[in-house]
Amino acid sequence: EVDEQILQSLSKRTEICKSIGLVKKKHGIPIQDFPRESDVYAHVKEKAADLGLDPAQVESIYRQIVNMCSAVQGLKENCEK
Repeated sequence: EVDEQILQSLSKRTEICKSIGLVKKKHGIPIQDFPRESDVYAHVKEKAADLGLDPAQVESIYRQIVNMCSAVQGLKENCEK
């Protein structure tokens, strides 16, 4: 059940990323936003530590999630051209 919740959350995040990608395309904003990514990593590392998780491992997982979302935004953008 927990794995299902994780997958559902990833699916929801991907859908949000698709919408964000469309807004970025409309306004000529680059897909990658490195300052925002840094903020996300700092936040998840802090939350991970609070929850007794290894911050470095959680950051690694989130880097993969951010890469996936950037790819989704880029693919969506390319499909709309």
